[in-house]
Amino acid sequence: MTTTVMGQEPRAAARLFVHGVVQGVGFRPFVHRLAMRCHLAGWIRNASGDVQIHVEGAPGDIDAFMRGLEAEAPPLARIDDVRNEPCAPGQLETFTILESRREDGRRQPVSPDVALCAACETELFDPTNRRYRYPFITCTDCGPRYTVIDAMPYDRERTSMRAFTQCDACRREYETPGDRRYHSETNSCPTCGPRLWSSPPDPLSVPESGNEALEHAAHLLEAGKIVAIRGLGGFHLAADATDDRAVARLRARKNREAKPFAVMVRTIAEARKLAFVGDREAQLLQSRERPIVLLHKRHGSSLAHWVAPGLDTVGIMLAYTPLHHLLCDEVRRPLVMTSGNRSDEPIAITNADAQERLASIADAFLLHDRDIVARYDDSVVRVAEESPVFLRRARGYAPLPLKLPLASPKPLVAVGPHLKNTFTLVQGADAYVSQHIGDLENLETLEHWRAALDAYRRLFRLEPEVAVRDLHPGYMSTRIAGDLGLERIIAVQHHHAHVAAVLAEHGFTDRAIGIAFDGTGLGDDGNIWGAEFFEADLGAYRRLGQLRYARMPGGDLAAREPWRAALGYLALDPDAAHAFTYVLDAVNYNVRNVALQQMARRLNAPLASSMGRLFDAAGAVLGVSLDNQFEGQTAMLLESLAERRRAQPLPFPMIAGTSPGSWLLDPVPLLIALGELRLKGSSVPDLAARFHESIAAGADELAARLAADAGLRTVVLSGGCFQNVRLLISLRARLEARGLRVLVPRHLSPNDGAISYGQAAVAAVLLNREGSQP
Repeated sequence: MTTTVMGQEPRAAARLFVHGVVQGVGFRPFVHRLAMRCHLAGWIRNASGDVQIHVEGAPGDIDAFMRGLEAEAPPLARIDDVRNEPCAPGQLETFTILESRREDGRRQPVSPDVALCAACETELFDPTNRRYRYPFITCTDCGPRYTVIDAMPYDRERTSMRAFTQCDACRREYETPGDRRYHSETNSCPTCGPRLWSSPPDPLSVPESGNEALEHAAHLLEAGKIVAIRGLGGFHLAADATDDRAVARLRARKNREAKPFAVMVRTIAEARKLAFVGDREAQLLQSRERPIVLLHKRHGSSLAHWVAPGLDTVGIMLAYTPLHHLLCDEVRRPLVMTSGNRSDEPIAITNADAQERLASIADAFLLHDRDIVARYDDSVVRVAEESPVFLRRARGYAPLPLKLPLASPKPLVAVGPHLKNTFTLVQGADAYVSQHIGDLENLETLEHWRAALDAYRRLFRLEPEVAVRDLHPGYMSTRIAGDLGLERIIAVQHHHAHVAAVLAEHGFTDRAIGIAFDGTGLGDDGNIWGAEFFEADLGAYRRLGQLRYARMPGGDLAAREPWRAALGYLALDPDAAHAFTYVLDAVNYNVRNVALQQMARRLNAPLASSMGRLFDAAGAVLGVSLDNQFEGQTAMLLESLAERRRAQPLPFPMIAGTSPGSWLLDPVPLLIALGELRLKGSSVPDLAARFHESIAAGADELAARLAADAGLRTVVLSGGCFQNVRLLISLRARLEARGLRVLVPRHLSPNDGAISYGQAAVAAVLLNREGSQP
């Protein structure tokens, strides 16, 4: 800050460069109001890399402005850094908002979309307000951001709102410093903004747009019909969540046999009627991010059986757009809100695409004409001991960056895994983790991946020089990495990436014991890994423990048919056939015999140490499931059966491995005990609980042994199996009772959605090590 004296009055000036989430969040109007309150002149402007502020006035007033800048920032803003450069007063007399400045090679975070704010919700239902029941009401504190932004800096002409010219009334709000919509780039009203219409129209009233179209959609939902609704980041398919026939019809048309549906309600009170809502869960439900939150069902609630068959949990979200609020207010019942796509495809985002791809599913469409720039799924979380566990990170959270503990010397892109894919772009220490992309199983998802990467490169002005991929040569993501044509490709082992993701989240750069429990990932020895114990840091790992290998007849088919995993473990001890009675009796002899021959001949029967397959085998032995209708179904059923039952562990012995200092956990005695107790009449829910406690106890014993041998006090839990909160809570409590520090995922999912971030963290360390070598 530079001070000059004008007559008897000292005058100072300061030039500030503010970095963080400070565009698209009402930051410029906030700074304008703060400067006026502090009696300061100057200006503010958005730039490609930051927000730039010049203030001048009395030194004490500038000091007050500096204090207020960080203490009173808008709720959506996140200030990471404020740089103050000296400058001379310019003898300015007013404070203004200048045109934005584009700067080559600079970047800053982009705000995610956020839920309708309380002020806009009040106006939405106020008959005296000019935006009464307007489905696109928004202000500087709420509404679409990432899904409408083409490029930074954030101004209307670089968003899809440029198609709508503000009317005189909206323009006055936009230009009035004290107005809540001052420089709200998505500002509009019924006169000048996006419009809503239904297709096909009601043949009786022929609604064209607005409230009539919305009422038409509500009537269809009440009648048990399926309506495709264009939202923020794509389409939802909606149905009455209390109507079993409507939900069953949606399942049949979408070819989604059993995977649970999410449910939307308008208020927290409505959510409490359907499920048990704790304080932390209520905070998440009502947060500006508005994720789907996994909750325990209330028995006897109005929800249809087919919403989440066989599970004791249901995913619930509160309405987060004005359109959702209006629709829920009209229907006055819970609505299934599931992604608007055909099975395994990305969600539709354009009206034409939706009407083509969803025509065989939806009975009608509720459409609008605000273009969706970026495809965006709903985020999904659950709570474990007051801490959120991400199941899917997307709307409300992406594309906010995470930090890497060690900056990468080269810009890079980590392309992620094959399933539950995300990618991560890195510049320095900033890691931009994409929203959930999905499983790379078809051309449509591959095109979505490429479009999302192009959007990230454009928004963050980042051109990678290095690609990072999984070790598996057959993954679609591996092929993508090769197709990028970059100068360097680095391969990272799947489970090391899992562990590294958690280490990096916590900024932990020392060695730790890493536990990675998931379905499958290619190991260094060419076998399938999935229950691994490492001594690891960000740059290297050593495998010290694992689940005992078993052959999986049918390869990938074993993940869909749990009896195959059970048969693989039975092959390790054929004399235990009595304990596998349910499996042997339930599976056709000829089919079973083919699987046995596959293992005997080692044809399409890879060795696997997968915790996911052990859950499948246990489910088959207990008679819970012989067929997974969706990924992880058997494990989810076992967790639901176990609920919160107290249980004692069964035998899950730790035996010495083949290499010095290595150990195996042998699951065969555990499966035998489960089968024998089931034959003796023990309840399946009790045995499901005992199975969970057995896994936790065995993993605790082995991790503690490895930690003691290595002289380490930190244990990392990672991998998709730790979405199971029963397992996560039990193992964490056991380890902490030993005085060990336990690191778990906080900002990313335990599942493969975190792999790309872990890959990026590993690559950053390896590139730094290469650069430091003489």
